[in-house]
Amino acid sequence: MEIAIMIEGQDGLTWPRWQRIAQAVEALGFAGLYRSDHFTNAGPPDKDSLELWLSLAWLASHTTRIEFGPLVTPVSFRHPVFTARIGAQLDDLSGGRLTLGVGAGWQEREHTAFGFALLPPAERMDRFQEGLEVMTRLLRSDGPVSFEGRYYHLHEAQLLPRPQRPAGPPLLIGGNGQRRTLPLVARYADEWNAVLIPAARIAELNAHLDRLLAEQGRPAGALRRSLMTGIVLGRSDAELSANLAGRDPAALRERGLIVGVEAQVQEQLHTLAQAGVQRVMLQWLALDDLDGLEALASCCQAASPQVGAASP
Repeated sequence: MEIAIMIEGQDGLTWPRWQRIAQAVEALGFAGLYRSDHFTNAGPPDKDSLELWLSLAWLASHTTRIEFGPLVTPVSFRHPVFTARIGAQLDDLSGGRLTLGVGAGWQEREHTAFGFALLPPAERMDRFQEGLEVMTRLLRSDGPVSFEGRYYHLHEAQLLPRPQRPAGPPLLIGGNGQRRTLPLVARYADEWNAVLIPAARIAELNAHLDRLLAEQGRPAGALRRSLMTGIVLGRSDAELSANLAGRDPAALRERGLIVGVEAQVQEQLHTLAQAGVQRVMLQWLALDDLDGLEALASCCQAASPQVGAASP
Protein backbone atom coordinates (compact mmCIF):
# COMPACT_ATOMS: atom_id res chain seq x y z
CA MET A 1 0.00 0.00 0.00
CA GLU A 2 1.21 3.48 -0.90
CA ILE A 3 1.19 6.38 1.55
CA ALA A 4 0.45 9.95 0.40
CA ILE A 5 -0.24 13.25 2.13
CA MET A 6 -3.41 15.32 1.85
CA ILE A 7 -3.78 18.88 3.08
CA GLU A 8 -6.74 21.23 3.41
CA GLY A 9 -6.00 24.09 1.06
CA GLN A 10 -8.46 26.45 2.76
CA ASP A 11 -6.90 26.01 6.21
CA GLY A 12 -4.21 28.68 6.06
CA LEU A 13 -2.32 27.57 2.95
CA THR A 14 0.14 30.19 1.63
CA TRP A 15 2.83 29.97 -1.03
CA PRO A 16 5.70 29.52 1.47
CA ARG A 17 3.79 26.78 3.28
CA TRP A 18 2.84 25.02 0.06
CA GLN A 19 6.38 25.14 -1.25
CA ARG A 20 7.87 23.77 1.98
CA ILE A 21 5.30 20.98 2.23
CA ALA A 22 5.71 19.93 -1.42
CA GLN A 23 9.48 19.78 -1.14
CA ALA A 24 9.26 17.80 2.11
CA VAL A 25 6.71 15.31 0.75
CA GLU A 26 8.92 14.65 -2.28
CA ALA A 27 12.14 14.36 -0.24
CA LEU A 28 10.59 12.09 2.39
CA GLY A 29 9.48 9.51 -0.14
CA PHE A 30 5.69 9.80 0.12
CA ALA A 31 3.83 8.61 -2.96
CA GLY A 32 1.91 11.82 -3.53
CA LEU A 33 0.50 15.12 -2.34
CA TYR A 34 -3.19 15.98 -2.66
CA ARG A 35 -5.23 18.96 -1.54
CA SER A 36 -8.82 20.05 -1.19
CA ASP A 37 -10.45 22.68 -3.38
CA HIS A 38 -12.27 25.16 -1.16
CA PHE A 39 -12.52 28.93 -0.90
CA THR A 40 -12.98 28.86 2.85
CA ASN A 41 -13.78 26.65 5.81
CA ALA A 42 -17.23 25.28 6.58
CA GLY A 43 -17.31 27.59 9.61
CA PRO A 44 -15.44 30.74 10.60
CA PRO A 45 -12.81 32.00 11.00
CA ASP A 46 -11.77 32.28 7.38
CA LYS A 47 -8.10 31.57 6.66
CA ASP A 48 -5.70 31.96 3.77
CA SER A 49 -6.35 29.71 0.77
CA LEU A 50 -4.42 29.17 -2.45
CA GLU A 51 -6.27 28.66 -5.71
CA LEU A 52 -6.21 24.95 -6.51
CA TRP A 53 -5.01 24.81 -10.09
CA LEU A 54 -2.37 27.52 -9.70
CA SER A 55 -0.89 25.65 -6.77
CA LEU A 56 -0.90 22.36 -8.69
CA ALA A 57 0.74 24.02 -11.72
CA TRP A 58 3.57 25.16 -9.45
CA LEU A 59 3.81 21.64 -8.04
CA ALA A 60 4.01 20.08 -11.50
CA SER A 61 6.95 22.32 -12.39
CA HIS A 62 8.84 22.10 -9.08
CA THR A 63 8.67 18.38 -8.28
CA THR A 64 9.77 15.41 -10.32
CA ARG A 65 8.43 12.27 -8.65
CA ILE A 66 5.30 12.62 -6.52
CA GLU A 67 1.81 12.16 -7.88
CA PHE A 68 -0.72 14.85 -7.04
CA GLY A 69 -4.19 16.20 -7.64
CA PRO A 70 -7.36 17.71 -6.22
CA LEU A 71 -9.18 15.75 -3.56
CA VAL A 72 -11.56 16.80 -4.96
CA THR A 73 -12.50 19.69 -7.24
CA PRO A 74 -16.30 20.24 -7.45
CA VAL A 75 -18.13 20.77 -10.73
CA SER A 76 -20.04 23.56 -8.97
CA PHE A 77 -16.95 25.82 -9.13
CA ARG A 78 -15.88 25.36 -12.75
CA HIS A 79 -17.45 24.21 -15.97
CA PRO A 80 -16.35 20.60 -16.58
CA VAL A 81 -14.84 21.62 -19.93
CA PHE A 82 -12.34 23.80 -18.06
CA THR A 83 -11.65 21.05 -15.52
CA ALA A 84 -10.96 18.51 -18.27
CA ARG A 85 -8.83 20.91 -20.31
CA ILE A 86 -6.77 22.14 -17.36
CA GLY A 87 -6.39 18.64 -15.98
CA ALA A 88 -5.16 17.16 -19.26
CA GLN A 89 -2.64 19.92 -19.88
CA LEU A 90 -1.36 19.91 -16.31
CA ASP A 91 -0.93 16.13 -16.50
CA ASP A 92 1.19 16.62 -19.62
CA LEU A 93 3.23 19.35 -17.91
CA SER A 94 4.02 17.03 -15.00
CA GLY A 95 4.96 14.05 -17.15
CA GLY A 96 1.82 12.08 -16.26
CA ARG A 97 1.57 12.54 -12.48
CA LEU A 98 -1.89 14.08 -12.04
CA THR A 99 -4.93 12.26 -10.70
CA LEU A 100 -8.05 14.23 -11.59
CA GLY A 101 -10.22 14.06 -8.47
CA VAL A 102 -13.73 15.44 -9.01
CA GLY A 103 -16.86 15.81 -6.92
CA ALA A 104 -20.33 17.34 -6.80
CA GLY A 105 -19.60 20.00 -4.16
CA TRP A 106 -20.96 20.04 -0.62
CA GLN A 107 -19.98 23.07 1.45
CA GLU A 108 -22.92 25.45 1.58
CA ARG A 109 -21.11 28.37 3.22
CA GLU A 110 -18.57 28.96 0.45
CA HIS A 111 -21.13 28.52 -2.32
CA THR A 112 -23.36 31.16 -0.73
CA ALA A 113 -20.49 33.55 -0.02
CA PHE A 114 -19.04 33.47 -3.53
CA GLY A 115 -22.25 33.08 -5.51
CA PHE A 116 -22.00 29.49 -6.75
CA ALA A 117 -25.16 27.40 -7.11
CA LEU A 118 -24.82 24.30 -4.92
CA LEU A 119 -28.29 22.94 -5.78
CA PRO A 120 -30.40 20.49 -3.73
CA PRO A 121 -28.77 17.07 -3.31
CA ALA A 122 -30.63 15.20 -6.07
CA GLU A 123 -30.08 17.95 -8.65
CA ARG A 124 -26.48 18.36 -7.48
CA MET A 125 -25.77 14.72 -8.24
CA ASP A 126 -27.59 14.95 -11.58
CA ARG A 127 -25.33 17.87 -12.52
CA PHE A 128 -22.28 15.93 -11.34
CA GLN A 129 -23.19 12.98 -13.54
CA GLU A 130 -23.53 15.27 -16.55
CA GLY A 131 -20.17 16.82 -15.67
CA LEU A 132 -18.60 13.38 -15.60
CA GLU A 133 -20.11 12.60 -18.99
CA VAL A 134 -18.67 15.82 -20.43
CA MET A 135 -15.20 15.29 -18.95
CA THR A 136 -14.87 11.65 -19.92
CA ARG A 137 -16.12 12.21 -23.48
CA LEU A 138 -13.63 15.05 -24.01
CA LEU A 139 -10.71 13.22 -22.42
CA ARG A 140 -11.31 9.75 -23.83
CA SER A 141 -12.47 10.53 -27.39
CA ASP A 142 -9.94 11.47 -30.04
CA GLY A 143 -12.61 12.89 -32.32
CA PRO A 144 -15.17 15.67 -31.77
CA VAL A 145 -17.97 14.85 -29.32
CA SER A 146 -21.47 16.14 -28.69
CA PHE A 147 -23.68 16.00 -25.62
CA GLU A 148 -27.08 17.45 -24.76
CA GLY A 149 -27.92 17.59 -21.08
CA ARG A 150 -29.86 19.77 -18.69
CA TYR A 151 -26.76 21.54 -17.37
CA TYR A 152 -24.08 21.10 -20.05
CA HIS A 153 -23.96 20.99 -23.85
CA LEU A 154 -21.26 20.01 -26.32
CA HIS A 155 -21.49 20.41 -30.08
CA GLU A 156 -18.65 18.75 -32.02
CA ALA A 157 -16.22 19.74 -29.26
CA GLN A 158 -12.65 18.50 -29.12
CA LEU A 159 -9.74 19.10 -26.75
CA LEU A 160 -6.47 19.81 -28.56
CA PRO A 161 -3.70 18.97 -28.11
CA ARG A 162 -4.79 15.48 -27.18
CA PRO A 163 -3.56 14.28 -23.78
CA GLN A 164 -0.20 12.54 -23.87
CA ARG A 165 -1.63 9.73 -21.76
CA PRO A 166 -4.34 7.75 -23.56
CA ALA A 167 -7.70 8.94 -22.16
CA GLY A 168 -5.95 11.65 -20.16
CA PRO A 169 -5.24 11.63 -16.43
CA PRO A 170 -6.98 8.97 -14.32
CA LEU A 171 -10.33 10.15 -12.98
CA LEU A 172 -10.93 9.85 -9.24
CA ILE A 173 -14.35 10.08 -7.58
CA GLY A 174 -14.52 10.41 -3.80
CA GLY A 175 -17.37 9.49 -1.50
CA ASN A 176 -19.07 6.63 0.29
CA GLY A 177 -22.69 6.87 -0.90
CA GLN A 178 -24.05 3.60 -2.22
CA ARG A 179 -27.12 5.00 -3.99
CA ARG A 180 -25.58 7.65 -6.26
CA THR A 181 -21.82 7.95 -5.76
CA LEU A 182 -20.64 4.35 -6.10
CA PRO A 183 -22.64 3.67 -9.29
CA LEU A 184 -20.94 6.74 -10.80
CA VAL A 185 -17.57 5.40 -9.64
CA ALA A 186 -18.23 2.07 -11.35
CA ARG A 187 -19.31 3.76 -14.57
CA TYR A 188 -16.80 6.59 -14.94
CA ALA A 189 -13.88 6.44 -12.51
CA ASP A 190 -10.38 5.00 -12.62
CA GLU A 191 -10.04 5.38 -8.85
CA TRP A 192 -12.45 5.32 -5.92
CA ASN A 193 -11.46 7.40 -2.90
CA ALA A 194 -13.24 6.43 0.30
CA VAL A 195 -13.54 9.18 2.90
CA LEU A 196 -13.03 8.75 6.64
CA ILE A 197 -14.41 5.25 7.10
CA PRO A 198 -12.92 2.23 8.94
CA ALA A 199 -11.41 -0.81 7.29
CA ALA A 200 -14.44 -3.06 7.81
CA ARG A 201 -16.70 -0.63 5.98
CA ILE A 202 -14.16 -0.25 3.17
CA ALA A 203 -14.16 -4.01 2.67
CA GLU A 204 -17.96 -3.99 2.42
CA LEU A 205 -18.03 -1.15 -0.10
CA ASN A 206 -15.21 -2.74 -2.11
CA ALA A 207 -17.30 -5.88 -2.51
CA HIS A 208 -20.29 -3.77 -3.52
CA LEU A 209 -18.14 -1.92 -6.06
CA ASP A 210 -16.94 -5.20 -7.53
CA ARG A 211 -20.58 -6.10 -8.24
CA LEU A 212 -21.28 -2.70 -9.78
CA LEU A 213 -18.18 -2.96 -11.96
CA ALA A 214 -19.30 -6.38 -13.20
CA GLU A 215 -22.64 -4.86 -14.19
CA GLN A 216 -20.72 -2.29 -16.25
CA GLY A 217 -18.63 -5.02 -17.85
CA ARG A 218 -15.48 -3.82 -16.11
CA PRO A 219 -13.07 -6.08 -14.19
CA ALA A 220 -12.52 -5.40 -10.49
CA GLY A 221 -8.88 -4.58 -11.22
CA ALA A 222 -9.89 -1.69 -13.46
CA LEU A 223 -10.58 0.46 -10.40
CA ARG A 224 -7.95 1.63 -7.95
CA ARG A 225 -9.08 1.83 -4.31
CA SER A 226 -7.81 4.60 -2.03
CA LEU A 227 -8.77 6.24 1.26
CA MET A 228 -8.55 9.78 2.61
CA THR A 229 -8.45 9.81 6.38
CA GLY A 230 -7.09 11.77 9.33
CA ILE A 231 -4.15 10.81 11.48
CA VAL A 232 -3.14 11.53 15.06
CA LEU A 233 0.43 10.31 15.61
CA GLY A 234 2.54 10.37 18.73
CA ARG A 235 6.18 9.39 18.93
CA SER A 236 5.50 8.52 22.57
CA ASP A 237 2.43 7.93 24.71
CA ALA A 238 2.88 11.39 26.19
CA GLU A 239 3.06 13.07 22.79
CA LEU A 240 0.04 11.11 21.58
CA SER A 241 -1.95 12.23 24.61
CA ALA A 242 -0.99 15.85 23.94
CA ASN A 243 -1.92 15.58 20.25
CA LEU A 244 -5.28 14.03 21.10
CA ALA A 245 -6.12 17.07 23.23
CA GLY A 246 -8.74 15.21 25.22
CA ARG A 247 -10.29 13.29 22.34
CA ASP A 248 -11.05 9.60 22.77
CA PRO A 249 -8.68 7.58 20.54
CA ALA A 250 -11.06 4.61 20.33
CA ALA A 251 -13.89 6.86 19.16
CA LEU A 252 -11.65 8.41 16.51
CA ARG A 253 -10.61 4.98 15.24
CA GLU A 254 -14.25 3.93 15.01
CA ARG A 255 -14.83 6.92 12.74
CA GLY A 256 -11.97 5.77 10.49
CA LEU A 257 -9.08 7.93 11.67
CA ILE A 258 -5.65 6.44 12.23
CA VAL A 259 -4.56 7.08 15.81
CA GLY A 260 -1.65 5.91 17.93
CA VAL A 261 2.07 5.61 18.45
CA GLU A 262 4.17 4.16 15.65
CA ALA A 263 3.36 0.48 16.17
CA GLN A 264 -0.38 1.19 16.42
CA VAL A 265 -0.34 3.32 13.27
CA GLN A 266 1.53 0.63 11.37
CA GLU A 267 -1.00 -1.99 12.49
CA GLN A 268 -3.92 0.14 11.34
CA LEU A 269 -2.28 0.77 7.96
CA HIS A 270 -1.78 -2.99 7.58
CA THR A 271 -5.47 -3.56 8.32
CA LEU A 272 -6.43 -1.03 5.64
CA ALA A 273 -4.22 -2.81 3.11
CA GLN A 274 -5.93 -6.11 3.94
CA ALA A 275 -9.30 -4.41 3.33
CA GLY A 276 -8.20 -3.57 -0.21
CA VAL A 277 -6.86 -0.02 0.15
CA GLN A 278 -4.06 0.52 -2.38
CA ARG A 279 -3.20 4.09 -1.39
CA VAL A 280 -4.02 6.06 1.74
CA MET A 281 -3.98 9.86 1.72
CA LEU A 282 -3.22 10.97 5.29
CA GLN A 283 -4.74 14.34 6.14
CA TRP A 284 -1.95 16.53 7.51
CA LEU A 285 -3.41 19.57 9.25
CA ALA A 286 -0.26 20.98 10.91
CA LEU A 287 0.99 22.90 7.88
CA ASP A 288 4.12 24.19 9.61
CA ASP A 289 5.09 20.95 11.39
CA LEU A 290 7.68 19.51 9.01
CA ASP A 291 9.38 17.66 11.88
CA GLY A 292 6.10 15.85 12.49
CA LEU A 293 5.84 15.06 8.78
CA GLU A 294 9.33 13.55 8.92
CA ALA A 295 8.29 11.47 11.94
CA LEU A 296 5.24 10.29 10.00
CA ALA A 297 7.45 9.23 7.09
CA SER A 298 9.63 7.23 9.48
CA CYS A 299 6.56 5.61 11.01
CA CYS A 300 5.04 4.73 7.64
CA GLN A 301 8.22 3.23 6.23
CA ALA A 302 7.55 -0.11 7.93
CA ALA A 303 4.05 -0.25 6.45
CA SER A 304 5.10 1.06 3.02
CA PRO A 305 8.85 0.54 2.36
CA GLN A 306 9.03 3.09 -0.45
CA VAL A 307 8.27 5.90 2.05
CA GLY A 308 11.61 7.33 3.06
CA ALA A 309 13.38 5.79 0.08
CA ALA A 310 13.79 9.20 -1.53
CA SER A 311 15.14 10.90 1.57
CA PRO A 312 18.58 12.52 1.30
